[in-house]
Amino acid sequence: MRTQAKRHDSGAQERTVRASISFPEEQYQVLERIAAENKVSLAWVVRDAIDGYLKAKWPLLPQGTDVEDA
Repeated sequence: MRTQAKRHDSGAQERTVRASISFPEEQYQVLERIAAENKVSLAWVVRDAIDGYLKAKWPLLPQGTDVEDA
């Protein structure tokens, strides 16, 4: 996987990792429809879903903390 540094408006850098993920075709079509309806990228939909999952699974995990560090 490839890591990249991404700058936020505040000037702070956040490390990002690029990943290739496969979905069953039906799930992928639903994700594409959600993205189109909300005028966002499919990647944004997936990141938002993962964010929600992590908040539900580990609600005490501080934002910006790597799961590995918890």
